[in-house]
Amino acid sequence: MKNDYLKNKKILITGSSGLVGASFIESLSGEECEIWAWVKNDVPPYLQNILNKCHIIKKDLTERESFSDLPQFDIIIHSAGYAQPMKFLADKTRTIEINTMSTIWLMDKLLEGGKFLFISSSEIYNGLDKYDIKETDIGRANTDHPRSCYITSKKCGESICYSYINDRGIDAKIARLGLTYGPYVKIGDKRVINTLIEKAIFEKEISLLDGGDAIRTFCFITDAVEMMWNILLNGKNVVYNVGGIYYCSILDIAKKIGRHFDKEIVVPIEDKKLEGSPKIVNIDISRYLLEFGNKSFVKIDDGIEKTIEWIKYIHSF
Repeated sequence: MKNDYLKNKKILITGSSGLVGASFIESLSGEECEIWAWVKNDVPPYLQNILNKCHIIKKDLTERESFSDLPQFDIIIHSAGYAQPMKFLADKTRTIEINTMSTIWLMDKLLEGGKFLFISSSEIYNGLDKYDIKETDIGRANTDHPRSCYITSKKCGESICYSYINDRGIDAKIARLGLTYGPYVKIGDKRVINTLIEKAIFEKEISLLDGGDAIRTFCFITDAVEMMWNILLNGKNVVYNVGGIYYCSILDIAKKIGRHFDKEIVVPIEDKKLEGSPKIVNIDISRYLLEFGNKSFVKIDDGIEKTIEWIKYIHSF
């Protein structure tokens, strides 16, 4: 990616050792800008080549004192957070803090005239079991929903963005991201495609948690990052759905991976899926396409192949 706007800019990316954050950093390769990468833990060895071009901030994003000596930035991309259901269900309070308090503290570190990207989630549509969900739709999950910590805090994070836009004139954009996958995931990432690939590598068969009939639209990470850069730098709206165009069932994905490894797919008799998991995740990206034009997307089979290569690579360390 080459963009004159980015030249000599100071850019902060939170969640830099995660799939989205690391992919944003990789997309800046060759740009004449100063990249600050915020991580909570040590950078895994397989991500060090990607992050070695950055100033590393190793601090807890949910602690106020972590921001005391932080400079101000021209661009802030807030991609930190637990996008994996098993993680946000295991640490609900921290999930809320990252999407709310940390968002406010980060907003206060944006230079005048700067740009802020809040990475929200298609999870906010939880409860709408329909296809082609638009930005004007809203989910039906109540505050006692099993995933409320993630769903409601993402909505609150979006509200914080709108408050700063209206009260302080901040240039903030919101990307409601839907089910990305691809290289730069870490070992043990429990999102469905990664889990199925790891089962295919390390187990005799690929066992599912349920019948695999849930419908998902998957988006390869390079497509998602390209869309989010366009939104952040040139978007005319505030909020956009960001996702792919290829939708299929979890069982379909498992079969694709199974064919690659010649592994059997095992469907359990008893349903073991995570509580509150939506039946359909299929967001409408026509707002983006109408504004920026049609684009070619990485085909699901090609994306799975690239993800398999990456997961094999990280397990070689």
